[in-house]
Amino acid sequence: MNGQEGRTKDNRRQKGAAAEQAAADLLLSTGYRIRDRNWRCRSGELDVVAEDSGVIVFVEVRSRSAGSAFGTAAESVDFRKIRQVRSTAEVYLHAQRLENREVRFDVVAVELGRDLSIAAINHIQGAF
Repeated sequence: MNGQEGRTKDNRRQKGAAAEQAAADLLLSTGYRIRDRNWRCRSGELDVVAEDSGVIVFVEVRSRSAGSAFGTAAESVDFRKIRQVRSTAEVYLHAQRLENREVRFDVVAVELGRDLSIAAINHIQGAF
């Protein structure tokens, strides 16, 4: 890996962390309780697991740079990602003994400025 690839990977990691923090802050400010962040197992990772009025909410956080030519952050949630999040959520529910709880899948789409400031944030409840 050359220096440029390393910087690009670090920058992506920083953008992801900034977007996830913004999403968690938004959820907390609207009354959600954060149960877990970056929960991992063999089938994948859950960005944020929250609780909203007793409902377990699996939140996929997506980010894009402001003015990106690659579509919106929300549009980047494709069928493969939905399937992966749903299967990882099943593992989480079983591991936490929450199989009988009502669940919902949300997306928080974050548009980031060049300095990693939040240009826009959109919380889509029941996205998939």
